[in-house]
Amino acid sequence: MRNLVRRSLLRRSLVRRDGTDRGADRAAGPRRPRIKPVKERNPVGVAVVGLLALALLAVVVYNVERLPFGGGTSYSADFSEAAGLDEGDEVRIAGVKVGEVTGVALDGAKVKVGFEVEDAWLGDRTTAAIAIKTLLGDKYLALDPLGSGRQDPGSRIPLSRTTSPYDVTQAFQDLSGTVDAIDTQQLAESFEAISDTFADSPPHVRKAVDGLSALSKTVSERDAELAELLEGSARFSKTLQDQESSFEILLEDGGSLLGELRDRRDAIRALLEGSRKLGTELGGLVDDNEKQLRPTLEALGRVTGVLEENNTRLGETLALVGPYYRLVGNTLGNGRWFDSYLCGVVPRDYLPETSQPETGCMPPRQTAAAQGNGE
Repeated sequence: MRNLVRRSLLRRSLVRRDGTDRGADRAAGPRRPRIKPVKERNPVGVAVVGLLALALLAVVVYNVERLPFGGGTSYSADFSEAAGLDEGDEVRIAGVKVGEVTGVALDGAKVKVGFEVEDAWLGDRTTAAIAIKTLLGDKYLALDPLGSGRQDPGSRIPLSRTTSPYDVTQAFQDLSGTVDAIDTQQLAESFEAISDTFADSPPHVRKAVDGLSALSKTVSERDAELAELLEGSARFSKTLQDQESSFEILLEDGGSLLGELRDRRDAIRALLEGSRKLGTELGGLVDDNEKQLRPTLEALGRVTGVLEENNTRLGETLALVGPYYRLVGNTLGNGRWFDSYLCGVVPRDYLPETSQPETGCMPPRQTAAAQGNGE
């Protein structure tokens, strides 16, 4: 009997609660680790891992063009000046975008411009130029692929094959310096000598020389005015140069404003169309209800006229009604009962000396000033 009980207890210890046999599992060998379901995991940890995965995916998608695989070929070129070219600007060949500028950096007295080109061939005589994209000052890098060989990505395009845009400020400064260096007195004497030399020439030659003489005389007489004009041009060019950053900011802000207006073009158009429809609906509403509104407005005008004619009587009525309603308010204002005081119910001789009325039971007489104020 004892042996049977021991066997039964041993059998129960080998059986799990779910009915499976532990001994059978041990005989079958090591079991695989059980994967924990998602619903049994910590929801905070699952949410954090999911958000991190989404953020990583967004970063990869946003910078997919900058990834090392599948990109274009990187080149570089030397320019005399940057001329407003910036990283991220377009690179074009024959007006078609083939890449973008990857960097603009100062390299000694030159400017190194790095750019990337995709699906385009560049020859060993390729030229590069910084061109104006819009009137607001945006720039792009224009390439002209020339040559029979292929451009080496490791060698830069030299200054001899690059072009910067025309600088108006520098041109004004050069013109001012060149004209300022002219000796107007010596120029006038030279014109006078030419005029004397051709004095005995034919009439048409003499007229030409006389014109040169008059020109030299005018230049000589207007020397101070010309100097002042050139000085003003120099100041103007210097002001433009000093305010270059302000002009760039102004142009960038103008570009942002135009871009925002372009992006909101549909919303602005919908607003204008809605305003026009609202005006049409209001006009139709007035037209449809004109017959009903006109008598109402006329009756309102008559009521206003009657009130204006009886303005004096209304004032007197309010002055008389005011004290009455004040007394009614004092009587009923303390709760759901009448609160009043009756004077003279008890003879004065039976009242204590401290509670006897000083002026009797007659109410005070109302003055004209109090009546006018409605008291």
